[in-house]
Order: sequence, then C-alpha cells, then structure tokens
Amino acid sequence: MRIVMLLAMLVVSGGALAQGYPAKPVRLVVADAAGGAPDQLARVLAQRLSEGLGQQMVVDNRPGAGGALGADLVARSPADGYSLLLTTTAIYAILPSLKKDLPYDPVRDFTPISRIATTSNVLVINSTLPAKSVADLVALAKSKPGALNYASAGVGTPAHLAGEMLNLLAGIKLTHVPYKGAAPGLLDVIAGNAQLIITSPIAAGAHMNAGRVRALATTGAERNPSLPDLPTIAETVPGYEITQSWGVVAPAATPGPIVARLASEIGKAMAHSEVKDRVLKTGAVPAASTPAAFESFMQRERKRLAEVIAKSGIVLAD
Repeated sequence: MRIVMLLAMLVVSGGALAQGYPAKPVRLVVADAAGGAPDQLARVLAQRLSEGLGQQMVVDNRPGAGGALGADLVARSPADGYSLLLTTTAIYAILPSLKKDLPYDPVRDFTPISRIATTSNVLVINSTLPAKSVADLVALAKSKPGALNYASAGVGTPAHLAGEMLNLLAGIKLTHVPYKGAAPGLLDVIAGNAQLIITSPIAAGAHMNAGRVRALATTGAERNPSLPDLPTIAETVPGYEITQSWGVVAPAATPGPIVARLASEIGKAMAHSEVKDRVLKTGAVPAASTPAAFESFMQRERKRLAEVIAKSGIVLAD
C-alpha cells in the first residue's frame, strides 16, 4: 500500500512540475565547437523552441573528448528538464564501442526525447590538393603513405571512424589529426595543415559553396539527394558507408510529462517550414520522432556501428 501511494505521489509531483515547465531558461549542451554541424543544428532548433516553450533555450558549447565531456556534463545534471544534450552518432553509437572507460553510459544515463536530423557525410579536401575524385585521392595516398593528414572533430567521432574506414577499405594510410570540433578541423583543411576531412555537409557546406574546399564524394549507401552530383565513396571503395544523426536527450529520470512536452515542441519546430528549409539547405534531412522511436533508432545504430568497428578492426590508439 505504501509503495502504491508513493508511486501515486511521484506521478502527481511529476505532472505538477510539467505544468509549470519551463519556468526559466533551458540549457542545450552541444558537445562540439561553435560552427560545427551539431552547433548549427542546435541554434536553428533553439531559436524555434524558445518561442514554443516561452523561455529562452541557451546553446552551451562544451567540446572535447569526441563529445564525452558534454555528454558527461548533462548525465550528471539534475533531471528537471533544464539541461538537455544535443546527442550525436559519436556519443550514442561510436564511442561506446571504442572506449570502455566512458564517463557516461549512453543507455543508463539518458532519457531519449527526439531525433532531429540525419545526413550522409561529405569528403572534402584542400582545394590545392591534386585530386579530382576518390580514385585520385586513393592513388595519391598510396604513393605517399602517411603523408596525407585527415582532420576529425575528435577521437572517436564519426569523422575519425570515417577516416579509419577509408584507410582499411581502400588499403591506404592517412594520418589522423583530431581537433576539438569539426569547425577548427575544417579551417586547418582550408589552410592546408590537414589535407582532408569527412564531415557533415552542415559543417562543410558554406566552405564548399565558396570554393575553399573541394568536395569529392558522400558517405551513404546512396547519393545524398541534396548533393546529387557527388558520387558516393562506395562507388570507388565498395562497402564504404557511414552516416550521421542528431537528437535531443535529457538526464535519466527526467519526468515523463516534461519529456513529452519537449518531444512535442521539437516535433513542431522541425515541421516548421522555415526550420525545414534551413536544415534541408545544409544537406541534412529533418527527422523528428517520438521518444520511443528515437530510443529504438539509437539501439539499432549502436549495434550496426559496433559490427562495423569489430569487422574493420578499428582500435583507438590516440
């Protein structure tokens, strides 16, 4: 009887909390540097959510450790709906297979709210590099083993996994150079300090359009509908495939009514014509979902990428 009464009290208190939510600004932690794909998506989403929630949503950039620092920060935050995480493929699917000592657990420590967008990545190179195709790049890399550097948003990020997959499947040796986010990595590719990066078109799009980098291919199983003229890497390197998805999660035990409110507002935001247009122009596709659907999606991605990592023999040595 006492247990039943306690559960009833928890349900009532959770509902009461949700009715007054949010009563202050909400923090959306982005575990990436300003200017990267997660940051750009977060700012598009935050602007619309601020209107829907009636409170400001503040984007808080916390780059480092491939996203683990920002994820750990939110995992340890109060489960009251005021600290959220823009989670990434690296945080919920890649790092758990590559690092056994993560400061967070992608399942135990978070409550799924909604997926927001998905995309295939794009391989871009320094504009002065003498390569016009993936085949050219592979040939150049084979002629100079270890001489070409590929940038990433950090150890264990999709860009890191993407580079190691290219090394293994193409039989080449590119040298990994990790950065604290895609934006600084891209700047060094533009400067010529690194020769290439495999990142989202959200991060690379403006540089591609301005001619500061040269796009060679995309990374999905099929061509990106937003970049139909670019071939896939798999057209040259059979079996190559890696994509990215982003979503929003909250600390575990966040009250259900708050999660439902946030999921509803995110769904409305991602369906808004202006938000859809802005996301589609980056090369990504809006993909809002229910909390349950997002949880199932993350489970499938963890399993799929764990198998890719195991089959490829990828080990983090840095």
